[in-house]
Amino acid sequence: MAHERGCPRGSLALLSSSSLSLPQHDQDTDTVRETAEVKTESSQGGHGPAGGAEFVEESLSMQFVGRNKDEASAPLGGSIAATEHRRRRGGGGGCGSAEEESYKYTQRVQGHRHLVKKSREREKLRGAQPRVTVHPMRRVSCEATMDQARTTISKFLNGEPHSYTRFNLTQNMEGDTSQVEMKLSSDMDEEVGGNGVGDHLNHNSPRKPHMAQKLRRSPKHLCFMAVATLLIFIIGYLIGYLVQRKKDLTPGFSATSVPYLKEVAPVPYETGAAPLMNWGNVKKLLAQKLSASNFEAAFRGFTSDSHRAGSLGDEVLRDTVIKKFTEYRMHPWTDVHFVKVQDPPASGSNRFVFNGTEERPTGFLSYSANGIAKGTVVYAHYGQEDDLKMLVNKNLDLSSKVLLVRAGKISYAEKVANAAKMNASAVLIYADPTDYSIEDNTQLFGHVHMGSGDPYTPGFPSFNHTQFPPVKSSGLPKILAQTITPAMATNILRQLGGQVAPGDWACYNKLGDETDSITVEVNNVIAEKKIHNVFGVIKGFVDADRYVVIGAQRDAWGPGFAASTVGTSVLVELARSISDMVKNDEFKPRRSIVFASFSAGEYGSVGATEWLEGYMSTLGMKACSYINLDGIVTGRSGFKVAASPLMHKLIENMLKQVAAPNKDGTLFSQFSKGDLKKNILEPLQMDNAAYPFLAFSGIPSLSFRFTSGDKDYPFFGTMLDTQENLNIATVNQVPQLAVVAAQFAGQIALRLVHDHLLQMDLNEYSDSIRLHVSQIQLKVNNIMRMKPQLLPKSLTVQWLMSAAGSFTRAMQKLGNDIKNTDLDNIEKCRILNDRIMAVERNFLSPYVSPTDRPFRHILLGSGAHTLTALSNHLNILRTDSHGADADLFCTQFALATWTIQGCAISLAGDIWALEKEI
Repeated sequence: MAHERGCPRGSLALLSSSSLSLPQHDQDTDTVRETAEVKTESSQGGHGPAGGAEFVEESLSMQFVGRNKDEASAPLGGSIAATEHRRRRGGGGGCGSAEEESYKYTQRVQGHRHLVKKSREREKLRGAQPRVTVHPMRRVSCEATMDQARTTISKFLNGEPHSYTRFNLTQNMEGDTSQVEMKLSSDMDEEVGGNGVGDHLNHNSPRKPHMAQKLRRSPKHLCFMAVATLLIFIIGYLIGYLVQRKKDLTPGFSATSVPYLKEVAPVPYETGAAPLMNWGNVKKLLAQKLSASNFEAAFRGFTSDSHRAGSLGDEVLRDTVIKKFTEYRMHPWTDVHFVKVQDPPASGSNRFVFNGTEERPTGFLSYSANGIAKGTVVYAHYGQEDDLKMLVNKNLDLSSKVLLVRAGKISYAEKVANAAKMNASAVLIYADPTDYSIEDNTQLFGHVHMGSGDPYTPGFPSFNHTQFPPVKSSGLPKILAQTITPAMATNILRQLGGQVAPGDWACYNKLGDETDSITVEVNNVIAEKKIHNVFGVIKGFVDADRYVVIGAQRDAWGPGFAASTVGTSVLVELARSISDMVKNDEFKPRRSIVFASFSAGEYGSVGATEWLEGYMSTLGMKACSYINLDGIVTGRSGFKVAASPLMHKLIENMLKQVAAPNKDGTLFSQFSKGDLKKNILEPLQMDNAAYPFLAFSGIPSLSFRFTSGDKDYPFFGTMLDTQENLNIATVNQVPQLAVVAAQFAGQIALRLVHDHLLQMDLNEYSDSIRLHVSQIQLKVNNIMRMKPQLLPKSLTVQWLMSAAGSFTRAMQKLGNDIKNTDLDNIEKCRILNDRIMAVERNFLSPYVSPTDRPFRHILLGSGAHTLTALSNHLNILRTDSHGADADLFCTQFALATWTIQGCAISLAGDIWALEKEI
């Protein structure tokens, strides 16, 4: 028998799975039989049950004897003679006689059958799976069988046919007839014992493969394969698209980034638009969580008889706020500052002597100049600029005089600043009984810094590591200032001589003369205090780095119930209510809310201003608004709001949605009387804690309060600011009024963090700019006509008017951009909101130093850079009054023009579209 060629294991499985078809014939005793044996073998090549993993090993032995292609189907017996004939012609052929060949074949078949039987018995004993047996096949054409086997294997491997079969060809010397033996086996080692390779392989056949013929005869198979391929491609494309889309929408925040939510119930954060809760449901939830009983408990927790800034009482309240914020999972933090303030003398006292009578008041005004001033007394009403001008018109010289003025109308600092402009030497301030229903011996406390924050670190935060330059605030007065009691003031007024007060003042006081001499001595001391601002945050779900700040003063001169206790209680209750809405009611604010408890507010919003100075670049860019809660309940018969014009429309809407304290209508219907600007809106004063946020940092801000008509609350800045006195002023309605105040402040804050677009209205500013420009134009034209020598001929108002027009067009462009923008697009909505937020900030004059003029806002600030100051300067030029400076006016005029133009450019948006748009 010829040499055999080895093939890899498992080759028969490939062949059988390819549906290799061989001709079959009737069975007879002489028919060539084929036996396939499957054996179990370990993955390491071992045999028998001791092996691990099992595999199938197949063996097929076939023998074909024939003279030619037709003889392939002849009976085996007919081939014996042919074999013998070839042996005689070719010298034997190496195959033996027909009887020998038949005998060998029979023995081999019987041996295989015996092996199959033994193998089955072994597997039966170990419970193996049934063997796979290939049924016998009859005689086939040797050439066709070899071609089909080779082609089938090549189809599966997509390459050159490999040696998966063992063929042994033995050709006789004549070359016309052949005896071929083909054996397929996967175990070469078992059959041959080595890697023997046949010497007579022939892989080239002119006949076409059987499978190719079959597929060509079945075109629908090709069609099926094409459709299946296309379907798989489409499915793969869709899967890839969905996976990529899921990546794009993968949350940019996680519950772990908001620990205060994670500790209770993880809330999934989204980069897409947070699901909007219906605004009506938001209002309803807030109203449900605010109650009078909760405020009564809060009042008890924050009431303190003594909690001046930096004192032990202030620290106790600080710890209470931190505890509350921690309880609400707002992760509080503190901001520590070391500030310098003025306190009354520790030993000795401030005093004054009038007509030989000495008085030593215990009240004081922080930041007053120290020393002794001597002069005569002049009664100056409220100390406003108009009041002082009226005295000048009466031919009264105010230089080196001591002015006696009433409290009210304007801040203590403004009264002193106005007096200093007239070269007065000192100012005495008292609470007149016609304005304030207080006791005659009531002492007054306050400050006279014409600014806010620590005046010894102007423009710089008072951190312990800050290197302070040796400068002081320009707002520190250079004259003495002291408060006196109503009784002390009455004693002076009774003794004054001179002219009678103007009738417009509606009083019977005399103005004083040269015989009414007085000596004032102030000995205040500078003290350094360590103060703590406390913060907590409810983080937004979309624009978490944009936030609304709600703040309240924590300190007070005395009990400070109306000044600080009510505001701090409202702050903490709002924090509790809104955090509970997020935690339990699935409310998801788009933006964050920062809750701030400031210290040293009584010294001039020191804590709040130092925070603004320390984080000016961040807060100016990211704070959407500031809501001040100081002094929000001082009465019940009136309601006042002071705010940035950007917020007027939002304020009006919220007034129409919040129920009035008596549940009879809304705040708007009860207090506006049909005219919001006249009966509710008022200017934001410099001594209001919201003022530095607006005029110093350019953050839209508001402050509001319940009032007792047109009268101020009489107990601010006194030791009489107690809960009992506030109950009298409100007819015991403090908790109920606090609920309404909390709803008003809360709804404004929630509206700003809930909506896609910030609810800011630019029309108010546009109208204000046009009004100022028209007034300036009219005055300039009058001066150019009446006194042309005062102003340069080249001066024109055209550029200022052009800047005002640019602002109006930029505002209109923003409105069009809003209409044409999909507000569900996070990035586009964010860009629009940033343009809106930049308006207030861009009204801060870039040409003024914050250390010299901290309130740089050209419309609502203070200083020569404002539009109001420009208009007043024209009045001075027209009347040839002292202080007129045409060159200064021209400079400030140009700077104001470009400030407005810069605001318009920022508002318009893309810089490449500015020429066409504005």
